[in-house]
Amino acid sequence: MNPQTLGHLSMLGFSALVAGSFSLGGLMANEIDPAAFTAVRFWLAAVFVGVLAQARGGFGAGSFQAPWRYAVLGGLFGIYFVLMFEGLKTAPPVSVAAVFTLVPLMVTGFAWLLLRQVLTGRMAIALTIGATGALWVIFRADLNAFLRFDVGTGEAIFFVGCISHALYTPMVRRLNRGESAVTFTFGTVIAGGVLLSIYAWSDIVATPWATLPVTVWITLFYTAFFATAVTVVLLQFATLRLPSAKVMAYTYLTPSWVIIWEIALGNGAPPLLISGGVALTILALFLLLRDDAAEKG
Repeated sequence: MNPQTLGHLSMLGFSALVAGSFSLGGLMANEIDPAAFTAVRFWLAAVFVGVLAQARGGFGAGSFQAPWRYAVLGGLFGIYFVLMFEGLKTAPPVSVAAVFTLVPLMVTGFAWLLLRQVLTGRMAIALTIGATGALWVIFRADLNAFLRFDVGTGEAIFFVGCISHALYTPMVRRLNRGESAVTFTFGTVIAGGVLLSIYAWSDIVATPWATLPVTVWITLFYTAFFATAVTVVLLQFATLRLPSAKVMAYTYLTPSWVIIWEIALGNGAPPLLISGGVALTILALFLLLRDDAAEKG
């Protein structure tokens, strides 16, 4: 397979795994402090990524030069994850996932500022359609709510986190100096773990870890291994092979995956009218993929 195809497959897996963290996170968001949870999650992810790195021959010489780069990336990713769980305290998973689909639109701005990546006309149309679908879900298909800008508190909190995520994506390419995706991931989660441990130390110590519900532990393992270690590798792998806007275009699949997760967990599907907004996000993804095929042709 060529590098572009591998990048697209990486992001397909990324969107499915990320969706699971929204649904599982919604089950336990009110059971533990988000910063304490995310700090432990990063340390567990560091163990998983470290083992993977050793299995692939370890870290190369000079892999951790200029450690400030990892602090920047770890800080951005930490903000995103903490605010995601803060948002899930009050917002339903599908709505939070819809907010996440606004990231590609924000990425295009940051990608232009940092990388001078230019947005094509077809990509602009696709991003607009995707944003429309996201707003459809966020405002629950209610035009009056949109006109009043009656957005939920949880969605508003997570939107701030999504700004951090949007900045993170082009920063990976800007700061990478040839390190492998696994190496760069390890540095990112270690730095994120350090920063969050300092920030949330009192909450970490105060958390009754031994008596937490089983849903917290399931979510902790899932998010540490699948939704942090694996997805960060997939994201950084794809970011080095695809334009930033197209990497994040796969977030348009997240609400669809969340609906599948919600049904599998017995939470049911959203109302049919809201599903129309999800359909628009899928349409946006296909338009972006057609734009990619046109560029290759």
